[in-house]
Amino acid sequence: MMKSRRVQVLLILVVLSFFLIHFLPCSNNPHTEEKPSPVHILILSSWRSGSSFTGQIFSQHPSVFYLMEPAWHVWVKMYQNSAKVLHMAVRDLVRSVFLCDMSVFDAYMSSQKKKSDLFQWETSRALCSPPACDSFSRSDIITAGNCKTICGKYPFSKVEEACKTYSHVAIKEVRFFDLKVLYPLLTDPSLNLRIIHLVRDPRAVFRSRENTMADLKRDSNIVVGSQKTKGEMGPYNTMQVICKSHVEIYKAGSRAIPSFLKDRYLLVRYEDIVRDPLARAAQMYRFAELHFTPELQKWVHNITHGKGHGAQAFDIGSRDALRVSQAWRKTVPFQKIEKVQKVCKDAMDLLGYRLVESEEEQKNMSLDLLFAQNSS
Repeated sequence: MMKSRRVQVLLILVVLSFFLIHFLPCSNNPHTEEKPSPVHILILSSWRSGSSFTGQIFSQHPSVFYLMEPAWHVWVKMYQNSAKVLHMAVRDLVRSVFLCDMSVFDAYMSSQKKKSDLFQWETSRALCSPPACDSFSRSDIITAGNCKTICGKYPFSKVEEACKTYSHVAIKEVRFFDLKVLYPLLTDPSLNLRIIHLVRDPRAVFRSRENTMADLKRDSNIVVGSQKTKGEMGPYNTMQVICKSHVEIYKAGSRAIPSFLKDRYLLVRYEDIVRDPLARAAQMYRFAELHFTPELQKWVHNITHGKGHGAQAFDIGSRDALRVSQAWRKTVPFQKIEKVQKVCKDAMDLLGYRLVESEEEQKNMSLDLLFAQNSS
């Protein structure tokens, strides 16, 4: 009799254990763990600063959903306003994109919009692979040309659908001129924001802007006003505003005051990227909590050690990146260089770009001397 009762008790305990293990929530069960919150990366730069290439370092990563300059749509729709006035609309759009809420584009695009209506959509590997496009694998390195040819027919809803499947969301923007505008995003509990502040030698930026002046006319008008873009001093007026904004952004970011900026701001010089692409890409990936895969290491090396000249706006094909970065020294007259150095002196001093004092020095000074003040 006693033996029978013991057997019954044991059976009851076995049944209870089964129910406890399989039906009650358990914090140690990996299937019930919460999904890590996404990391949000803002590449903050200005036009013709190597930001399209830097954006591709993130876009080609299989864990990243990337968009290139989504605020372009705001500036096109509201071009009669100044950059300062448009700051808030741009910030709100960027926040929505980080949260994968693409309904924000309803205010700037037609109701019949397609994925291909999004500015430079084909530069996003995430929009060229599943679920946004079924023709490539998510692990593929995808060129914009191939993507544009094959993946344009998908509906706009695929943008949001794709965004929600990634652990990292990265945006490249050139339309912020004040870091304080981004403070609400840095304190937003729904965001895990990291800011990469990309700068480039103003003399190289000036040279590149001269070559793409028609493409940048509307943006320049918004930055400084249409009257200040006219005449001989027009290009220098625009450079002065851009350089001043880099100074203010760097000062705010590097001081890490307020405290919410600590470990969330990284200054990167484009010249340092092209001089040591693998080291700088690794630095940015660590900052963004991304793994630098062997496939990406090979791609970064190849795209910076080609024979191209990078002459076209938004061209991110293979090139001799170091040589292209120094083309201003051989092609821009010293008289123009003097004017750029005058309006951008504070930025050059702060960011470690040495002034040249003569045409001979401009053409012959070694790279080490040009960047002797390198503090990065």
